[in-house]
Amino acid sequence: MNQYYQKSRKVTRKIILILGLIFTLLMMTKMPTVGATKTEILWDTWGVPHIEAKDNQALFRAFGWAQTHSHGNLILKLYGQARGRAAEYWGINELSTDQFVQTMGIPQRAVSWYQEQSPEMKKYLEAFAEGINQYVEQHPQEIDQSLKVVLPVTGVDVLAHVQRVLYFQFLTNSQQVESLKLTRPNAGSNAWAIAPKKSASGKAMLLANPHLPWADSFLFYEAQLRAPGLDLYGAALVGMPMLAIAFNDQLGWTLTVNDPHNVNLYELTLQDQGYLWDGNVKEFETETHRLKIKQASGDYQELEWDVKRSVHGVVVSQQSDHAYALRVAGLDRPQVIEQFWEMGKATNLSSFEKAWQKLQIPMFNVLYADKQGEIFYLYNAIAPKRQKDWSFWREIIAGNTAKTLWTDYLPYQELPKLRNPVTGWLQNTNDPPWTSTFPPQLKPQNYAKNLAGSSLADAPDIFRTQRSIKLLQGKKKISFEDMIKDKFSSRFEMADRILEFLIPTAKLLANPLGLEAVKVLKKWDHQANPDSRGAILFSLWASTLGQNRIFSRPWQTDDTLNTPTGLADINTALAVLEGVAAQMKYLYGSLDVAWGDVVKMKTGKYQFPANGGPGELGSFRVLDLQSLPNGQSQAIFGDSFIAAIAFSDPIQAKVLTVYGNASQPHSPHVGDQLPLYAKNQLRTPWRSRQAIESHLELREVF
Repeated sequence: MNQYYQKSRKVTRKIILILGLIFTLLMMTKMPTVGATKTEILWDTWGVPHIEAKDNQALFRAFGWAQTHSHGNLILKLYGQARGRAAEYWGINELSTDQFVQTMGIPQRAVSWYQEQSPEMKKYLEAFAEGINQYVEQHPQEIDQSLKVVLPVTGVDVLAHVQRVLYFQFLTNSQQVESLKLTRPNAGSNAWAIAPKKSASGKAMLLANPHLPWADSFLFYEAQLRAPGLDLYGAALVGMPMLAIAFNDQLGWTLTVNDPHNVNLYELTLQDQGYLWDGNVKEFETETHRLKIKQASGDYQELEWDVKRSVHGVVVSQQSDHAYALRVAGLDRPQVIEQFWEMGKATNLSSFEKAWQKLQIPMFNVLYADKQGEIFYLYNAIAPKRQKDWSFWREIIAGNTAKTLWTDYLPYQELPKLRNPVTGWLQNTNDPPWTSTFPPQLKPQNYAKNLAGSSLADAPDIFRTQRSIKLLQGKKKISFEDMIKDKFSSRFEMADRILEFLIPTAKLLANPLGLEAVKVLKKWDHQANPDSRGAILFSLWASTLGQNRIFSRPWQTDDTLNTPTGLADINTALAVLEGVAAQMKYLYGSLDVAWGDVVKMKTGKYQFPANGGPGELGSFRVLDLQSLPNGQSQAIFGDSFIAAIAFSDPIQAKVLTVYGNASQPHSPHVGDQLPLYAKNQLRTPWRSRQAIESHLELREVF
């Protein structure tokens, strides 16, 4: 009995040792060892850094290092601009940028934001800045000499950049302020969250598909961040110390731009060196700003100007008897990076939502999915408490009374949100919350009327939203492969809506050139693929005519997905079609020129015929274009970072950073992912240590 017992103990011990070894090996492939003494960056063959850090502070430092390796010149330029000293560093071409940054108070506010950070977050911000400084110190030859004047950067610089991008590029920007027209944000996105009941695999899925300019502070940077208790994959905007769109083995989220009208312009009536306020004259607060402008000789010229502030905010324009003041919501909420950090550490919907309850991020729709099968939508906004409806706050507001001055924000509980809808899916294409699923479950009458537009008619790209909903409704079950294929759909929803009226009518009334155009449109596949013939003709016709002049029947509440429709003025429509056809004959010699022969995608040394088109025409695959002098066009905006995730076990994921993961001039990763995008392909992200080391380009140990 005793011998049997001892033998059993030995066998048991061996089994325990073997299981322990297996567990240790598994953990080594997924997470760094707690208490590890080193930090590594494993660079894969797409230029993606996989950071394995011994602690959080080391993680932030390594992330700063990695971003500088890939985007060092750009980061220093952006940080210099966020200081409001770019003209001092690089000359008069930066003057308008500096004046805007200083007038908006970004540098001073960054200092106060920094002072309000927790001791822990100060350490993280300084660590990120240290990573930037240390990289340049050790690789000085890789950074343009003219940019080194910005060094050393600090945690305050990081916050100045964060503030400038979120509040004064997304929410509003210098062009809008100068023109006194607060138009929609210059950004877009598609996002889907699919519940197990709608998924072919029975697992929740997420599609992240932001659309941003392919330049400067809007570039995404793909990375994997690992530290004790954290394994996060996704993308940050360049210069930002935390991932904005990300996933791990448990959950994932993405963001799309919304438009809560939380930036307002107030018109002030001037009187006696002040302005009228509730029947009295109130004095402006005034502060003097100074900046240096570097001259070609190397000398400096100094510029001095006064900035006035009213109770509403900074005065951005002044005339003989009127002035205009800008009020921006959320500038008193400095914990943006801390909220993103808490999101990254979340392990389920409860902890993820708790991070959003901090309300430190001024805008964005949020779509979420997780391994438990939960999906979730949030219309996030630092939203002022105020009267009047949404459209009222887009206009210039009378600033002579306290009745129009908002001073407080709606709590998280009053923001539109939806969890696990009966439809089994959620979507957002920058439309108001009410079409986050369809038929709608969120009702505008249940929320503050100034939060968002009241209907789909207020969406920036109504046809893209309708296309998104139809793609989701078109299948009883959606597979992972279906989701990726649909993401690359370039079909123009607007063409489906209008050509059935234009073509038969034009056959009766058009001149010979118009009839030739109609033949091209009839044969066209309604897509913007490289070989699509008719897309150029249709897009030129639609943009010249203008959507407000095309349709006889506007958007209708009782026909959400199929209006607007009808043809308002056939004579004008035909005249424009014939004019566009004549222009195309002159430029291209043909009306059936292929989309890809005219529209190009170019980044770095790579160039391809374009595949995708403007969202306003209903393409789910979005590329916005810049016209070139020779009649050609080039994509400058649209699909950027793409991620498709299925929360199976193990999870499935496909990603792409369309323009590549670097901008440094000699990097091989400038544009190297564009060939995949041109072929409608995503790539598998390498997330385990074994997979990364099988595709290793460089290992750095700290």
